[in-house]
Amino acid sequence: MMDEAKGWGEQLVLYVFVVVPFLALIAAVPVAWGWGLGWVDVALFVVFYFVTGHGITVGYHRYFTHGSFRAHKPIRILLAILGSMAIQGPVVQWVADHRRHHAFSDRDGDPHSPWRFGSTVPSLVKGLFHAHLGWLFERDQTNRARYAPDLLRDDAVRRTSGLFILWAGLSFLLPAVLGGLLTWSWAGAVSGFFWAGLVRVCVLHHVTWSINSICHTIGARPFAARDKSANFWPLAILSMGESWHNSHHADPTAARHGVLRGQLDSSARVIRIAEQLGWVSDVKWSSAERIAAKLVSAPQQA
Repeated sequence: MMDEAKGWGEQLVLYVFVVVPFLALIAAVPVAWGWGLGWVDVALFVVFYFVTGHGITVGYHRYFTHGSFRAHKPIRILLAILGSMAIQGPVVQWVADHRRHHAFSDRDGDPHSPWRFGSTVPSLVKGLFHAHLGWLFERDQTNRARYAPDLLRDDAVRRTSGLFILWAGLSFLLPAVLGGLLTWSWAGAVSGFFWAGLVRVCVLHHVTWSINSICHTIGARPFAARDKSANFWPLAILSMGESWHNSHHADPTAARHGVLRGQLDSSARVIRIAEQLGWVSDVKWSSAERIAAKLVSAPQQA
């Protein structure tokens, strides 16, 4: 099946959702200097960052893409909504892109490999931009019928994915409403919209995109993988465990990515809690034997 082409409407929405939060991040420093950043702003930013971020890492990635656990319909819908609120696209398209990435990781066909143009310094600089951001603006997009047929057959998920604009709007509206109510002021509403809406989305965007760019270029490679995926520890907390990327590519369906001692992985912790509460089942936890079998004799560093 051939890839699909984005319509002009999809391209316009993409530019708005990528460029506007980025402009907000640029404005954040002078705004904070002249206006101030209150505790309500910080609290709302942290809550919305990690709630919607785990919607991506636990929902879009580990559940919908890789099937790391089973979930009943209400949890599936909730995960799809929370992931949509991270403003990274509808769940069906996100999953199709990521499955294609794994099918062709760092080879021809990978939608966002930083090695696409070669390994010289100029080529890699160009490739890093492509992997981080540039690939989003290409007109062709991954064929959903080929890479995400299971989600297209799931009526609840397909409908939720189709309402992406609604969830995206809610992602900006809720911080504004809560900021206004918690401070009982219009200024609090505007501040909540700015910090926990626009700035939060931009930061989360670039952390997520760094998994595509940085975590396929530099870092440790303790596990055998057929690509250049790497573990990059400085992003572990902000990425909610996703930056243990070499571990993930060595065992894609595993629910935990930070499988070695001291590797923080809040997404795995969320899945563990949900399992204990009976919200999810059949979680694919890697055994010690499986982890040891995938380790290379000596960790490789980029």
